[in-house]
Amino acid sequence: MNKLPLQTRVQILQMLCEGSSMRSISRVTGVSINTVSKLLVDAGEACAAYHDATVRNVAAKAVQCDEIWSFSYAKAKNVKFAKAAPQGAGDVWTWTAIDADSKLIVSWHVGDRSAATGTSFMFDLKARLANRVQLTTDGHKAYLKAVAEVDLDADYAMLNKIFATDYAGPGRYSPPKCIGAVKNPIKGNPDPDLVNTSFAERQNLTMRMSMRRFTRLTNAFSKKFENHCHALALYFLFYNFCRVHKTLGVTPAMAAGVTDRIMKMTDVVGLIDAANPVPAVRGPYKKAEISN
Repeated sequence: MNKLPLQTRVQILQMLCEGSSMRSISRVTGVSINTVSKLLVDAGEACAAYHDATVRNVAAKAVQCDEIWSFSYAKAKNVKFAKAAPQGAGDVWTWTAIDADSKLIVSWHVGDRSAATGTSFMFDLKARLANRVQLTTDGHKAYLKAVAEVDLDADYAMLNKIFATDYAGPGRYSPPKCIGAVKNPIKGNPDPDLVNTSFAERQNLTMRMSMRRFTRLTNAFSKKFENHCHALALYFLFYNFCRVHKTLGVTPAMAAGVTDRIMKMTDVVGLIDAANPVPAVRGPYKKAEISN
């Protein structure tokens, strides 16, 4: 089986994590779009497995959760008009939980914005924490049911933001003006000074800047739900283990004590190769005899 050179695979993966589209990567590297897509799938599967096995027993003090919107194939309101819309088409929400101190993405989950998805997300977060934490979320009601149902060991508070109703922004897509926020303790004894979602919201911006398919108001969106998940798995491993956080001087995984070294993209390629070993040659192999 033919395999791309190591440096080409490293370049493709690096560009996927730095905001380049798949077609631009194809043009720059000189490989087909199908090759880029296949590498993304392999990387996503390997990175998801590595995150699942490695990000465990995280000793965090404060965890912030948020959801970020995107879509696959078509926006939810347009799916009924879309031609041959695949399963998973429509709005897609990525739920994230970030350690406020180490900036580690402890858990992430992809789905809709329902309470059922929130419960699955909280179950995964609970399984990765080593101690009682202070949890802060926005005012999305799904969190109330999710935290209660999984019995998360946390001091929990909601940060409910208040937006102006009479404020008209400069454009159609301008966000409403935030005029205040209310800190609502829900469970335990949360410290008011730790009740905020600033790091989770800043992470949302990093995601939109680092993955082309998250860029708003462009045609660079996910065409398949599965590839959307693969791109997220690659990005979160890159962010946690490879990318040095400027304010920390180390990667989030190192700051959280999950690892003691900076991973390189060559290590990610190694994970892909380990998950997809080259099949051994079957049967006896004999060199052709040369006769005069």
